[in-house]
Amino acid sequence: MIDRTGLAEFLRNRREALQPEDVGLPRGQRRRTNGLRREEVATLCHMSTDYYSRLERERGPQPSHRMLAAIAQGLHLTIDERDHLFRLAGHHPPPRGSSTDHISPGLLRVLDRLDDTPAEIITELGETLRQSPMGVALTGDLTRYTGPARSAGYRWFTDPAVRRLYAPEEHPFLTRMWASGLRELVTLRGPGSRAAHLADLLLARSEEFRRVWDDHEIGVRPREVKRFVHPEVGLLELNCQRLVDPGQAHALLVYTAVPGSESYEKLRVLSVIGAQTLR
Repeated sequence: MIDRTGLAEFLRNRREALQPEDVGLPRGQRRRTNGLRREEVATLCHMSTDYYSRLERERGPQPSHRMLAAIAQGLHLTIDERDHLFRLAGHHPPPRGSSTDHISPGLLRVLDRLDDTPAEIITELGETLRQSPMGVALTGDLTRYTGPARSAGYRWFTDPAVRRLYAPEEHPFLTRMWASGLRELVTLRGPGSRAAHLADLLLARSEEFRRVWDDHEIGVRPREVKRFVHPEVGLLELNCQRLVDPGQAHALLVYTAVPGSESYEKLRVLSVIGAQTLR
């Protein structure tokens, strides 16, 4: 059963504890609110201000799992706080571990400060959970996919259009890398895991995947320098730094170019193109 009073008090407490800079928002002038405004939280949670406000006023319908997950992420809750939120709303918390999509507040705080740098947070299956604005400018919105297509490895073998984003000479290596990484995950997570289900789908759909899967190749790691082909600025050679959250099997990928290089200048152009597109 939903605890409306407890839920409302918890939401207000967490909202008032956050400052705009904690979630990548400008502070602005004449700010009198303690912490974030309700409309700011609603925007972060991708819901209407009226819906969120009713929860803080002990009104409205019982929030769904999807709404609670969005609130937990928007308020930058820890995994323990997320579980508490679900229980207050009368639901069992989602599972923890490698299958969770809940991003830790630490990774979110880092990402929120990378407006001028391509970056993304991904799961161990290559599912993009969040991107910086420059990340969207570089690769497009990768969070829009649903089902198995959320996995970049699945898309690699089932959607030929995906490969246009990468230099053709990189394709054979990326094919081996995705198959190798998925085989390691199947062994790590077991036959009933999401990784095993993804492998079964690909074995049924892709002849290319079946061929490289049969090689049993292990240990093919991503290269530090990735070569993207952007439709507006062309070839980009970017270094990829990886910050791993071992507790939730998520990784923050940050893409940078060597200062003074051609790719560095192209990134500057891309930042302008991306800003115009967002507007």
